[in-house]
Amino acid sequence: MNNIQDRINDLESRLAFQDDTIQTLNDIIIKQQQLLDVLTTKVDLLINSHNQLIEQLQATVDSAPPPHY
Repeated sequence: MNNIQDRINDLESRLAFQDDTIQTLNDIIIKQQQLLDVLTTKVDLLINSHNQLIEQLQATVDSAPPPHY
């Protein structure tokens, strides 16, 4: 009977450890997703800024007179 109680205690201990590990991993995943969302937003802003600069540069080059004038 004592052996069964020891096994139950061991299983309960493992379950508690696994629950803690799962919660820790979940917290890490949530933080990583938040960081990924922020980084995605920043990359999108950088891409838009880059495209605007390219358009402005092309407009400037297109409107400038040729160098032989």
